[in-house]
Amino acid sequence: MKYWKQLPNNIHVAKYVECYWFLEKEPSDLGTNFPKLNPDPTAHLIIATATQTFQYNQMDTSQTGCGNYWIFPHRNTFTMDHSDLFQIIGIKFKTGALYSLNTPFSGSKLEQIEEVNMNALIASERFCSDLLLMDAAEKPEHISNVLDGILAPWVLQSHEDKHSELVRLILPLLDRTSISEIGDVLHRSQRTIERSFLRVTGLTLKQCQSMIRLEAILNYLYKLDDADIDWADLVTQFEFSDQPHLIRHLKNAIGKTPGEYARERDLTIDIYGGFELS
Repeated sequence: MKYWKQLPNNIHVAKYVECYWFLEKEPSDLGTNFPKLNPDPTAHLIIATATQTFQYNQMDTSQTGCGNYWIFPHRNTFTMDHSDLFQIIGIKFKTGALYSLNTPFSGSKLEQIEEVNMNALIASERFCSDLLLMDAAEKPEHISNVLDGILAPWVLQSHEDKHSELVRLILPLLDRTSISEIGDVLHRSQRTIERSFLRVTGLTLKQCQSMIRLEAILNYLYKLDDADIDWADLVTQFEFSDQPHLIRHLKNAIGKTPGEYARERDLTIDIYGGFELS
């Protein structure tokens, strides 16, 4: 398995893009062919060759296609078909970023996997997936700089309004501030922050905060062997009221109890590891 993660260097791109990442499954890689993608409030733009197929299953729905595609924010777990070899680059956008960018859809689109014509999206003929992927595994800094150059003219056409500006103030508070206190911190009414957040992201504050907490939990558990997991300590560290509260949280988020998750370890972080910055 080859992978890397890079931050954008262009300040205009960095306003909307959280990071770039790369993942390649090689013939020698073993493990489950159907990893699960945990709920995520952010959108990812996946760059793949025109013949690379994809399949994402969620409950009774299967979304398939080939080439470049969007993974829009999702409140439920996706199961991916990774049984074949693949090589992809991901562009992870910041929560709510698509609201301000020039796209042919609403910025709050949810639960969808959708093919995308990159040249049409960014209104440029400069984009070629095959060329980007050719040296991607070995040249993360180069790929990051190329993507900065491709995306910069597009993001410079962005539009901001009072709702997107307010959401940008809300987001850093979600991982350390109770929802009921955010309005006081920002000197806004609770109704105002709730309405702006839902308008920009398509998610409620509670849904987004739950996803942020889930990601922190999964990153924490990834570093531990099963025998080293202390669920009582996890309850305290992540400020759950008690162990049943933790159980409900994981069951609602990924469809598994803590014990079931510890036995199966079938999320993407377990299969492909935690991506560190290159």
